[in-house]
Amino acid sequence: MQTSVVLRWMAVLVFIVTGPAWGHFGMLIPSDNMVMQDDRRVVDLQLSFSHPMEMIGMALPKPNVFKVVAAGKHLDLRNELTPMKVMNTSAWHLPYRIKRPGVYVFYMEPQPYWEPAEDVFIIHYTKTVVTAFGDDDGWDAPVGLKTEIVPLAKPFGLYAGNVFQGIVKLNGQPVPYAAVEVEYYNRAQTAQAPTDYMVAQTIKADGNGVFTYATPSAGWWGFAALNEADFKLKTPAGEAKAVELGAVIWVHFEDWKQKAVD
Repeated sequence: MQTSVVLRWMAVLVFIVTGPAWGHFGMLIPSDNMVMQDDRRVVDLQLSFSHPMEMIGMALPKPNVFKVVAAGKHLDLRNELTPMKVMNTSAWHLPYRIKRPGVYVFYMEPQPYWEPAEDVFIIHYTKTVVTAFGDDDGWDAPVGLKTEIVPLAKPFGLYAGNVFQGIVKLNGQPVPYAAVEVEYYNRAQTAQAPTDYMVAQTIKADGNGVFTYATPSAGWWGFAALNEADFKLKTPAGEAKAVELGAVIWVHFEDWKQKAVD
């Protein structure tokens, strides 16, 4: 009896000290998402798994799938990945050469991640969009993932403060009132949340699966729509557990700059 009481108080203490849990995010960050004629034509892609606002990395085993969609074709890039460190944790890297104008959608399906603290497996289908040389047709085309966010606003060429909209889909169908977590990639570690409740913000889609968010600052922002899978996976101990499917998209927002006027 005493042991049970002690354990309960320990759990309360842990909650008080740590506060709300941070969001897990699959991450797919290119060095440039708008390649212009005078830019370097090799885009460096980093694949990782983390708490991006708190800059806490988690190990990302080699993804089950890593591809790019260009000109309507899916090109397999998985075997070209090389290991690297992001947030001092195992991650993956690929330099990709942009050869012609168009929209390039990079996406990954990671290996399932077992999270004992939440008693659930996590699979984040993660994507990002790169546009090149003035051609921006096809940015709103679905990739065809098990779950994904299909942008309703261009996922590039956005100023900080612009509204970003997307529609959450699961098995190709909109998800009414889907929960969407939003988090900033605090790469320079200069951003500070006023409280733990604002490390990750949660919004909800409307009845048509459409969500809307205006970012407060420039940089990379991740949007993760979370839904429970219609299947279960087994833990190392052989227990069948629920699976959290995340539809993740990373979008970059630019600073508003003005020329000096004499």
